[in-house]
Amino acid sequence: MTSTIVVAHGDADGVCSASLIRAALGEVDVFFSHPAGLLKDVREASEAGYSRMVIVDISLSQPHINELTEVLGSLKKKGVEIVYIDHHPWPFGVGKEVFPGDVYHMVGVSASELTYHYFRGRLEGDIERVALFGAIADYEDVTPWVIDALKRWDKRDVYYEAGILSLGLEGSRRDYDFKRIVVKLLSENTAPSTIDKLVEKAIEESRNNEEMRLRVKENVRVVGRVAYVVNPGGSLGRAAIYAYSYAGAVVGIAVEERKDGHYNMSLRTWKPNVDLNRILRRITPVLGGTGGGHRAAAGARIPIESFPRFLEMLDEALGGGSPWPG
Repeated sequence: MTSTIVVAHGDADGVCSASLIRAALGEVDVFFSHPAGLLKDVREASEAGYSRMVIVDISLSQPHINELTEVLGSLKKKGVEIVYIDHHPWPFGVGKEVFPGDVYHMVGVSASELTYHYFRGRLEGDIERVALFGAIADYEDVTPWVIDALKRWDKRDVYYEAGILSLGLEGSRRDYDFKRIVVKLLSENTAPSTIDKLVEKAIEESRNNEEMRLRVKENVRVVGRVAYVVNPGGSLGRAAIYAYSYAGAVVGIAVEERKDGHYNMSLRTWKPNVDLNRILRRITPVLGGTGGGHRAAAGARIPIESFPRFLEMLDEALGGGSPWPG
């Protein structure tokens, strides 16, 4: 067992962040998690005897923040180094100063960019390309650092590689063993387009997304200012965008039904004055779920039977008026 465990999100930004950490620290164990499962996963990892834990690109769940702080605080007292790197909005009512360990947090940038800056002293220059892949994949490609870094590369190549990486990882879903392989290869500055399985998954996912687009168009439903589609098959984030686009709604939701009786959801909005993170952190705990993320792109997990009320509460939070400008 290595001395460091990295707990990361399983999307391209999280994978790139984990790759940068591996490039900086050497061999690490990588575990993929998400906001609703972070507390459970950290508890399990805390029993394995690691001397360093790096949590990256995972939003802190509002209902779990106090328990998570306690668990990490206990680890820190035992001498475990705790590092938290993230770009999601910070939970309400909790100061960063009380969070155990070293916190490197900023909104408006990708976790990959933050990770690159945090470990920059241990990274070689060319590996910045991996940080660019993560930033582009997470729609955080207009920061001052990204704009400057892209001048050192052919932009077309970087965006091409980022697209393959993003689509290929989306197509891999919960194939975490393969994602660990990608982490290792990226940490060695391997171009995504040279990873055969990743390219195959990207092509397949691209075709699936086109079929999904048509399914969303046929099956989207509307409740007030909210459009939703259930089990679209494919990227939930993309499906959420298609949902609000085809329905002319303010918010789009793509729902995936899980066997444990919950809906996992991705939400997207095009309106700059809508803060999905704030809304979800307020209404999901009332319904026995969790939620949060960014202002325009967020996720939630609630019991299936609570979904009708969730739609009503979300629509109420959005207010009235015409959804489209003009």
